[in-house]
Amino acid sequence: MTETALPASRASRARISSRAWRGAAVPAALVLGWLAFVDSGVIRTPLLVPLRTILGAPFLDPDGRQIWLALAASLGRVVAGMAIGSTAGVALGIALGLSRPLQRSVAPTLHTLRQIALFAWIPLLTAWFGTGETAKVAFISLSAFFPAFLNTEQGVRAIPRAYWETAAVLKLRPWRRVTKMVLPAALPSILIGLEIALLTAWIGTVGSEYAIGVGRGVGAFLVAARELFRMDLVLVGVVALALVGYAFNRASRRIFSRIVTWRDR
Repeated sequence: MTETALPASRASRARISSRAWRGAAVPAALVLGWLAFVDSGVIRTPLLVPLRTILGAPFLDPDGRQIWLALAASLGRVVAGMAIGSTAGVALGIALGLSRPLQRSVAPTLHTLRQIALFAWIPLLTAWFGTGETAKVAFISLSAFFPAFLNTEQGVRAIPRAYWETAAVLKLRPWRRVTKMVLPAALPSILIGLEIALLTAWIGTVGSEYAIGVGRGVGAFLVAARELFRMDLVLVGVVALALVGYAFNRASRRIFSRIVTWRDR
């Protein structure tokens, strides 16, 4: 058994390593192309900045160092908005998945509202809450709400009938039915919803900062860099957005896969 497991483990690691190399091919080609054409001076345009300037800006340039404060502000907002929106989405998704009357009365309205383009909510939210932190966090919460809600509702409604019959035979109380049956059974769907919610919350964070443009944040940093025509800082902001989004994606997948593995033991 051990001898069989070891080659399988090596093969799995080899596949992961191969995927990682393939995934790094495009960024590596982009960096090499940038060095070959921009840093070398073959292409000269204010719109493309040498890579060494971009990499040095967050550490050497006084304006570039503002990216760290901007990132801290954006991360604080995404945590707050994600917590509010995903909690509300999961709770409402469970409620609608469990209650047919509630599902018939509330779900049509929610499914209609989710058809509205996300950024179309910004004028309404700024009219209600102004241009401060409340409007931004409300928008981020809304960004996280719908993915969490939809996947949770679908996960609860997809629970096999046999589970409900078993719960009825065991005479589980409503709260124990939720904690012992509904949550474990719907967990994979809920986690997928939370993974999507985290990424949409990050997009919503930067979008709200860019659109509202008041206070610190990566979105506001990009607006200021664009107005100053500092393309090095614009690219610093874009790279920061990409790296944080990638980190969120990788971390959420790893954490959620471990949660599902732990549940199945």
